[in-house]
Amino acid sequence: QGDLVESGGGVVQAGGSLRLSCVADHPVSNYNMAWFRQAPGKEREFVAIITWYPRTYYSDAVKDRFTISKDNAKRTIYLQMNNLKPEDTAIYYCNSGTGTAPPYAPSPYWGQGTQVTVSS
Repeated sequence: QGDLVESGGGVVQAGGSLRLSCVADHPVSNYNMAWFRQAPGKEREFVAIITWYPRTYYSDAVKDRFTISKDNAKRTIYLQMNNLKPEDTAIYYCNSGTGTAPPYAPSPYWGQGTQVTVSS
């Protein structure tokens, strides 16, 4: 576990889509990989996880709108975000080594984050 580099954030209108990427410097096939987000004035919260076996789990706030996936060969995980809402506005962070079961406790290994802004 080490460096994680997120990209793909931006400004989008409500109802639009974005795809975030997180490139790791280690094999993502060996670790649970997750996305978290932090909105202004709020605590960082769990968004989605893809386990090493792999299985996917989502928070209720994004279920049926977001999809997490990974490309082991590229050491990259993705977060496809559809039907975005203003309340999805946050900095999105990639985490490596996240706990498997709820509450999906994050590990100390974070990327720098990528800003997503959804306008109404």
